[in-house]
Amino acid sequence: MSHVLYLLDPDPGPPWLPFAGVRPLSELRAGAHLIRERWEAFVGAETTEIFALPHLAGFAEPGTPVVTERHPVTGPAVIGSSTFAPRGLAPDLPAVPFRLTCQGITVGWGVPAGIAWDGPQPHAQTVEVQGVVLHGVWDLFPALERLLPEDLLGLLGTSDAIPRGAIVMGDPAWLAVHGAAVEPGVVFDTTHGPVVLESGVEVRAGARLEGPLWVGANAHVLGGAIRLSAIGPRCNVRGELSNCVFLGYANKAHDGFVGHTVVGRWVNLGAGTITSNLKNTYGQVRLDAAGTGVDTGLQFVGSLIGDHAKTAIGTLLGTGTIVGAGANVFDVVRPPKYVPAFAWGGVGPGRMTKEGFLKIVARVLPRRDVAVDDATRALLGRVYDWCVR
Repeated sequence: MSHVLYLLDPDPGPPWLPFAGVRPLSELRAGAHLIRERWEAFVGAETTEIFALPHLAGFAEPGTPVVTERHPVTGPAVIGSSTFAPRGLAPDLPAVPFRLTCQGITVGWGVPAGIAWDGPQPHAQTVEVQGVVLHGVWDLFPALERLLPEDLLGLLGTSDAIPRGAIVMGDPAWLAVHGAAVEPGVVFDTTHGPVVLESGVEVRAGARLEGPLWVGANAHVLGGAIRLSAIGPRCNVRGELSNCVFLGYANKAHDGFVGHTVVGRWVNLGAGTITSNLKNTYGQVRLDAAGTGVDTGLQFVGSLIGDHAKTAIGTLLGTGTIVGAGANVFDVVRPPKYVPAFAWGGVGPGRMTKEGFLKIVARVLPRRDVAVDDATRALLGRVYDWCVR
């Protein structure tokens, strides 16, 4: 029996900064794929609706379904958690209400035909599934390490010929070039995992690409050593990158180390922006999430950078820094560990105005051939209001 798929965001909270209230969490990238895409492959159906905060209604990015408030649904349906990245395909699902669990943690619900779902069902049958449970944005780093290698094996497909003048270290069969343009002198290292370049990717001479690595459609790799990362579509990247997740349409076009960092859409990192991803004590990283301390349990955490954030040249981001959506960081070399959404400067109470933010959006998005229509302006205006409330 086929099931209709719905995705359910959690209540917003410190672990999900800087993306809570800015985008549905199902639109974060876990490995090479968005969480939503992983659920769709798992269930074998496209997502019908995403249940998220009311002000995110109308959220629109390529492939994103309707975003709406949670409401009752009638089966056959699967309601998946946006904080879970499934692996593989769903097992046979029972013809009774069921609860999906991963290592004892509930990650979804399901109901058969004719049965309504409007929340947790205490007597539902338990079905254990495989995947990665996300407890906060920082868990995208261990998810990247676990999921990206197997994602890439599924994306190798039929590759173009090895680009002329390229150097391949490791198994050439683990290099997949799908309509990408690669200049002579690029080094591909597949010793530790595959490298996949999607359609329209451009790679400049001097780049060293080390697997596991995925570069999304129409991204530009301008140089530098890049390893164990997922670079979303239409990004420009240069410099040393390690263990990074780029959602897409972001710009890091200059030198500067960025490691164990999640980069939201429409972010611009100024030349020489550097992240620290390891404390001098080599201890576990604790975040300051809007005044709430959050233990990540991880030794390596760089920065979590929300959509539309910007940094000035020479910005140094300390270990475990959160930069809120729309923040414009420019008046200090080393900003605090928490920069609020739509901050103006990075230190002190200054906030960008809504009108100023929307003017920047109107300049930036068309540079990637994305129109800014009334619906986009209205959505981003609601996001602004929610973040600065």
